[in-house]
Amino acid sequence: MSGPRRRSVLLARLADRPAGSPHTVILDELRGIILHGEVPPGSAIPVDAVAAAFGVSRIPVREALMTLIGEGLVDHRPNGGYRVAMMTAREFGEIYLVREALESAALRAAVTGATSDDDRQARAALRALDGAIETADGGAAYHRESRRFHLALIGACRMRRLLHMLEAAWNMTEPLRPMSHLTSADRELLHSDHAGMLAAFLRRDEQGLAQVSAVHHHRLQGFVSGIPRNTGLFAEG
Repeated sequence: MSGPRRRSVLLARLADRPAGSPHTVILDELRGIILHGEVPPGSAIPVDAVAAAFGVSRIPVREALMTLIGEGLVDHRPNGGYRVAMMTAREFGEIYLVREALESAALRAAVTGATSDDDRQARAALRALDGAIETADGGAAYHRESRRFHLALIGACRMRRLLHMLEAAWNMTEPLRPMSHLTSADRELLHSDHAGMLAAFLRRDEQGLAQVSAVHHHRLQGFVSGIPRNTGLFAEG
């Protein structure tokens, strides 16, 4: 995808924003656009055009971009400007290993401390995922609802710092929209794992949940390792 086309997607999403937006609004808007996946990794982020869209100077835009650099969502190159962050394929795989370790720890705590309200949220999340797998949108809805399902399970751990670390790791993979690169058969297999995870969660079966979660992550890591490297979305190793 060419540079100008990527810039136009970003600026189109920023159209009609209120003039004089504060720093927090700029930060939240840019983060949301990147995490939504419409602006692919490597897309340029033109500071002047973004500042004009918000009706502000360059300073709050650059401050927001510096925060996003710290979150791993934006890169900056001297004399090359800002862009949506790119990872090598190896780095992308490493993030999934980090996610597995963090999620495993969260699930162990979640299954022992879950409440009936957590059960309702987890069931609702799986029902939404059931509907998303039938949606003909290239996996976008399944990608979104899959994250919601996982968060519904691990949220019961009530471990704020652990959840923050997991969210940060998860966010770094969002711009590439990994679920959209899988086949429908791949998503069906992952979906069967989700059903098994929910069943173990509802039984408060810590060992069973750990086992099906490990299978799920191994399967997921195998799928994402097969994402084509010639998409232009990965940095060169």
